[in-house]
Amino acid sequence: MLILSILFLNRTLRLIIILLKLTMANTSKIDNNLFKVPLSTGFRRFFYFVKPEESSFDSPENVPSYINEALPFFFVLIITENIINWYKDKKMMRLNDAMSSISAGIISQLPLLFGRSIEVVVFCYVHKHYKIAELNWNSPITWWIGFLGVDLGYYCLHRAGHEINLFWAAHQVHHSSQDYNLSTALRQSIFQRYCSWMFYAPLALFLPPQVYMVHVQFNLLYQYWIHTELIDTLGPLEWIMNTPSHHRVHHGRNPYCIDKNYAGTLIIWDRLFGTFQAEEREVSYGLVHPLQTWNPFNVQLCHFKWIWLRFNQEKTILDKLSTIFKGPGWHKGTPRLGKHEELPEVR
Repeated sequence: MLILSILFLNRTLRLIIILLKLTMANTSKIDNNLFKVPLSTGFRRFFYFVKPEESSFDSPENVPSYINEALPFFFVLIITENIINWYKDKKMMRLNDAMSSISAGIISQLPLLFGRSIEVVVFCYVHKHYKIAELNWNSPITWWIGFLGVDLGYYCLHRAGHEINLFWAAHQVHHSSQDYNLSTALRQSIFQRYCSWMFYAPLALFLPPQVYMVHVQFNLLYQYWIHTELIDTLGPLEWIMNTPSHHRVHHGRNPYCIDKNYAGTLIIWDRLFGTFQAEEREVSYGLVHPLQTWNPFNVQLCHFKWIWLRFNQEKTILDKLSTIFKGPGWHKGTPRLGKHEELPEVR
């Protein structure tokens, strides 16, 4: 099983490298950087162990693609996680689930074949035409403002992704796996980028685009390594940082886990805004109503189809709009997010 997992990941890595070369066809970044990031540099980026002076740039064009540079590390860590699980006689990655997750990750990158990410395009446009201040791009203060601003923006985006049904239709892709491992982190929606820009755009009123582009990548890289069951709790860091324990709760379908722990890097936002939940008992992962498919296209589209059916069934304009903009658990006669007591118990 371990050998099959490694062979599968090797073939998948080759496929994604081809896709990334197509995506970056007009640059040389893939050829020059993909396999030349030092191990120490590549791994510490996952933990946000970077200095302002090494990650500040004078223009958006000079910002590296940290995500592309991290690609080999994704798969090294997946293989390492499975070796440790095999050695400890713990549950290993299921190939069908991992294939579904990695396929979703590949699909999510397809829009980049046709141009720059919409989040970056909108951010640059807002900054150019509507900025009210111009922070110094190479100031450590600006770097830390970017760190906090992007992380708060991600919290708001992530919370909306769970509390607005239309956004959940995109985000549910990430939660559709009933496993929780590093391959799950790659399970992403092709549509989420089309609603995420609005939560970062206010930062463009004062934050240079290149600072945003750096932190939005490091924020995502940080979230990769917390998708694991190998790490228990991290002591005092649990009070400040998002950790594997906190994020396991977020991925749970147990009633006590629903709509909790939206943090990207800092768990302080959940503590401040009342959405924090500590890990209390064993977590069952996945959607409240699990999908019965491995088809990556069905995973991407199924909830949009469900919204369309519900929209057509509702009789009034208000109920039709509520189907789109209230929570996925809403139905007529319930609060905006539905009734918590209607959630099925998990055994």
